Amino acid sequence: MSLTMYQASIPVFIRMLGNLSAILEKAAAHAETRKIDPSIFINARVAPDMYPLSRQIQIATDMAKGCAARLAGIEIPGYADTESTFPELQARIAKTVDFLQSVRAEQINGSEERTVTLKMHGKEINFLGQPYLLDYVLPNFYFHITTAYAILRHNGVEIGKMDFIGDH
Repeated sequence: MSLTMYQASIPVFIRMLGNLSAILEKAAAHAETRKIDPSIFINARVAPDMYPLSRQIQIATDMAKGCAARLAGIEIPGYADTESTFPELQARIAKTVDFLQSVRAEQINGSEERTVTLKMHGKEINFLGQPYLLDYVLPNFYFHITTAYAILRHNGVEIGKMDFIGDH
């Protein structure tokens, strides 16, 4: 049995966003227990020239919803990118998961050869659906979730590899 485009995308996004949500719950609890201003975590970075935690989560959710919409040939939901608290970031993740759950397998499957055009850095980049998912979206999605994890771990939140991977 071959892996479908739907199987390689939507369930992966939903699972990892769920894991990210659980990690954020631990970060919020850590901040509360230790009387740390949550904005310290929300604005933390791995390096000075990298985006803060809030932006990492915004980009991860953008990758997931953008990919699902482009592969399904539907409109991408727009978000304001104004989240600055744990509850707001959790709401963004939940909103993204709700959108992903609304996309049906029939909309995604068969999109391997669909042309996907992105406008980046003042130019258009064209992909076919499968390389767009496998070579562009998934690496970016995992990069931003991993970076969010690393920011929180570096700042003392008690999370480990199993938090990232999640339950099996």
